[in-house]
Amino acid sequence: MGESIHLPVSCNKDCGAGCPLMADVVEGRLLRIRDNPLRATHMKGCVRGYQMTRVVYHPQRLSSPLVRSGPRGSGKFREVNWDEALQIVSDGLQRIRATWGPESVLRLGGSGSCRGALHNTALLTRRFLSRFGGYTDITGSYSSGAESFVAPYLFGPGYVRRTGIDAATLSHSRLIVLWGANLADTRFGSELAPRILEQRRRGVPVIAIDPRRSRTIEDLADRWISVLPGTDTALMAAVLYVLLSDDLVDRSFISKCSVGFEVLERYVRGLDDGQPKTPAWARGICATPQEAIVELARRYGRIKPAALIPGLSIQRTIGGEEAIRMSVALQLATGNIGILGGSSGSNVWGRLPEPRCPQLPVPSLPRPAQIPVYCWPDAVLQGKAGSYPTDIKAIYSVGGNYISTGSDVHKNIRAFESVELAISHDYFLTPTACYCDVVLPVTTYLERGDIVYPNTNHLLYSHKVIEPVGQGRNDYDIFCQLADRLGFGQAFSEGRSAEQWLEHFMADSEIPDVDEFRRIGIYTGAEQERCGLSEFVSDPQAHPLDTPSGKIEIASKAYADLGFTDIPSWRGYQPTLEYPLYLITPHARFRINSQYANDPWFVLREKQRLWMNPRDAEARGIEDQRVVEVESPQGKMRIPVRITEGIMPGVVCLLAGMWPRIGADGIETAGAANVLTSTVPTQPSQSSRTHSVAVQVRPA
Repeated sequence: MGESIHLPVSCNKDCGAGCPLMADVVEGRLLRIRDNPLRATHMKGCVRGYQMTRVVYHPQRLSSPLVRSGPRGSGKFREVNWDEALQIVSDGLQRIRATWGPESVLRLGGSGSCRGALHNTALLTRRFLSRFGGYTDITGSYSSGAESFVAPYLFGPGYVRRTGIDAATLSHSRLIVLWGANLADTRFGSELAPRILEQRRRGVPVIAIDPRRSRTIEDLADRWISVLPGTDTALMAAVLYVLLSDDLVDRSFISKCSVGFEVLERYVRGLDDGQPKTPAWARGICATPQEAIVELARRYGRIKPAALIPGLSIQRTIGGEEAIRMSVALQLATGNIGILGGSSGSNVWGRLPEPRCPQLPVPSLPRPAQIPVYCWPDAVLQGKAGSYPTDIKAIYSVGGNYISTGSDVHKNIRAFESVELAISHDYFLTPTACYCDVVLPVTTYLERGDIVYPNTNHLLYSHKVIEPVGQGRNDYDIFCQLADRLGFGQAFSEGRSAEQWLEHFMADSEIPDVDEFRRIGIYTGAEQERCGLSEFVSDPQAHPLDTPSGKIEIASKAYADLGFTDIPSWRGYQPTLEYPLYLITPHARFRINSQYANDPWFVLREKQRLWMNPRDAEARGIEDQRVVEVESPQGKMRIPVRITEGIMPGVVCLLAGMWPRIGADGIETAGAANVLTSTVPTQPSQSSRTHSVAVQVRPA
C-alpha cells in the first residue's frame, strides 16, 4: 500500500450540524470519512458525511465547464475550456449590466457551502456581485424564515443570537419536549441527538410531538403525541390553558422577565372572544386526543427543568410565526427560560455566539435591492409590475438547486426560462443547472481548505486532502478570475489567495495556537454549558433585553402594527373538500435538501414513497405499494404509496429533496414534493409554508 495520510475535515454543508471528521487518503485518493478521534464524546457525524466519497468520485460529477447547446432544461451542453466559459460569463454579465443595470442580476444559492469562513457560497457571491456594482439579493430563509422574523419582537434584535443552549446543558433536564423536531434526521449540531439519547437512557422522559412517527420518535423519544400540521399554536394554547387552570405557572418569573402575559392569558381563557382554548377546543383543530393534551400539560408543568425544543417544521406553516411565539410563552410560563436544563422555546439552531474568527467580508450597498427568498420565482416573473423592486434579467446561482428546493417547481422552471442569462456553479448537472446557460464545475470541501463554524462552541479546521477531480475549481478562484476580467479583481481578492485569507482570519481570531488547530482540526470554546438569556433572567434590570420594555415581549405593539395580533394566537390552514388531506414534506435522512438525490446508494436506502394512514387508504381503495396520483392546486405526481400507522389520519407525507422528473403530460414521477407546494408565503414574515399544503390522493 502507498502513502497514507489522515487529516481533519468537516462537512461544509447546509445540514444543521457541522461535524469534526477525519479523512483517510491513500496515494492521493480519498478512501473513507470517519469521526475525528479527538472530538468530544457526544460529537458524532452521520451517514451523509461518512459517504462523501460517493460524491467526490461520482460518475456524473462534472469534469469541465459546460455551455448550453439546446433549449433550457433539455440537458444539452457542450464542453468548453475555462477561458471560453469565463469569457462567456463575463461578457454576459457586462451586457446585462450595461442594458438593464446591475440590480437586474438575482443572487440565488448559498447552501452548497454555508459553514466556511472563506468557501461560503453565499458570502462569496454577495462579495462578487457587490463589487460588480450591485444586484438583487434574496432575504430570509427557507429553513427558519418565520422564526428569524419574529424572534426580534420577542427578545430584541441584539439578543436573537443569545437565545440558544449548548447541548451539554440537557444533562440537567428532567423533561425534554421535541415539538416538531426530527433531530435524528435534521441535525441541529453534532451533539444534540446523542445528548438526548443519553438522557433518555438515564430515564429522563422525552416527548415528541409530530404528525408522523419519525426516526426521532423511534430512536430518541418514549412518547409520541400526534398533531395535525400547522395546528401547533392551538395545541400549545390548550397546554397553557391547563397550566393556568391547574395553577402550574410561575407568576413571579413571568412578572420579572416579561410583559404582556396577562393579555395572552385573557386570550387563552377566552375572556375576550368567548372561546376558552380548552383541550376539547384544541382537539377539534389538532385531532390530538383531549386526554393526551391534559397529560402533556400536567407533566410539563410539574417537572422542572424542562427543555422545549421546537423544530423548524412548526414555523414552516401558515401562521408559523405564532407557533414560535407561543412556544416561548410556554417556556416563560413554566419558568424554564435561562436556566440549566431549560430552553428559550425558540430556535436552538445557531442561537449562541461562536468563537471569534472572521469570515470573508461583504461590502455594504447604499440601497440594496432585496426580495423574500420564498417568493423569488414570483419576483422574476412579475418584476416591478408585481411590486417587486427590480426587473430580473439574469440569475447567478452558486451552490443552490432552487428549481428542486424552491416551492412550486413548475413556476421555478418558468422563472428560469424567462431570464436572458443564467449561470450555475455546481459539481453536478442538477435540475437547476440544466436550466442555465453556463455551468462551472466546482470543488467539494475535500478539495480545498477552510475554517468551519459548527453549531457548537467550536471552530473546525478542514484540510484540503485531495486534488480537484477533473477541472473543478474553487468558487473563490472562479470569482477572482471573473473579477479580473470585469475590472475589479484587486477589490475582490485584496491581493490574497485562498490560503492567505485563511491565515488572515486565524491571525485575527481567538485561536491561541494555529498550528495545533490545523493539526487536530478542533478549537474548543471556553464554555460548553451556556444557556441563552441566563444573565437576563438572573437580573433583568442589570441585563435588559433590547426590546422596548427591556423584557421578553409576549404582547408586542410593534408586531401588532404589522396588522396581526399583539399576542400569539392560532391562525391556521385547513384543507378543502377538493383537497382534503394535509401534506407534510420533511427532510430526508439520506439527503441534505436535494443533495444526494442523484445517487442510487442513498436513494435505495430511503425509497421515495407517499406515507398514508390505513384509514385514508381504505376510504380511497388504495393498496400498499400501488402507484397513486397526488394532486394539489400547483401540480400532479404519480408515486407508490406506503400505508402505515406511522402517519396520523388526514395527513400524508412525502420527503423533500428529490430531483423532479416531469413528463410531457406535466405529471411528475420521481416524487419531487415541491411540484405540489405553493409560493404563497406565511405572513408577516413572507416565509416558507411547505407544511401547509392540501392535496387529494387517488389510485393512479
